[in-house]
Amino acid sequence: MSGNLFDDLPNLPDAPEAVERLETLLTDPGLRIERIISTGQASPPGFWYEQVDAEWVLLVSGEALLRFEDESEARRLRPGDWLHIRPRRRHRVEWTAVDALTLWLAVHHTQS
Repeated sequence: MSGNLFDDLPNLPDAPEAVERLETLLTDPGLRIERIISTGQASPPGFWYEQVDAEWVLLVSGEALLRFEDESEARRLRPGDWLHIRPRRRHRVEWTAVDALTLWLAVHHTQS
C-alpha cells in the first residue's frame, strides 16, 4: 500500500463550499492514520472531541487554532507543528484557514 499525501487535493477557489474531508490511509489493530483536508471548517459551537484513543497530529499545510478544554489559551498551529493528544482530552478546532488548504496527518493509536 502506498500513496502521496498531496494527491487529489481540492482546488482552493472551490474549497470554501466543500465539506471537510477525512480519509483513512491505513488501519491496523490499535492504529488508524488519516489525512484530513480542511477549508475553513471549525468544530460546531459547544462541541468537544473526546476520543478513546490517543492522537498524534501534524499540521502539514495551512493554519488552525486548536483549543483544549483544560488550557486557558488556544494553540495556533502552522505547517510543521505537531502535538500528541492523550485519550479523552477534550479539544476542539476553533478555526482553519480560509485562504489556504489546511492539511492534517492524524495518527490515532491505543496507548498502553
